[in-house]
Amino acid sequence: MKYIKQFGIILIFSFAGELLNYLIPLPIPASIYGIILLFFCLEVKLIPLEQVEEVSRFMIEIMPLMFIPAAVGLMGSWDIIKPAWMQYITVTVISTIGVMAVAGRITQAVIHRDARKKGDR
Repeated sequence: MKYIKQFGIILIFSFAGELLNYLIPLPIPASIYGIILLFFCLEVKLIPLEQVEEVSRFMIEIMPLMFIPAAVGLMGSWDIIKPAWMQYITVTVISTIGVMAVAGRITQAVIHRDARKKGDR
């Protein structure tokens, strides 16, 4: 029953994201609204982490399975993709490297900031 409650909380935030997406005419996906709302509620301790932690971990563990339908869809669209496959690969590689570089720099900055804070104490 605990897992159903935790999943229900996540679904409520997902639904709230859908509502915000409908009400606010910005080109932001509903899932982003939902994640931001959930993050905010967790950050201000409106919802204790324990109320969503186990189901969240489970969902992160099975995340690779969620990419299978997209991959199958790409395979089914091969006739459309075929003429520009090199451009797709190039953009994918460049954007992946860019995201990794930015994420790495941000992570390093946060680690250094935390180390300085600990050193100031």
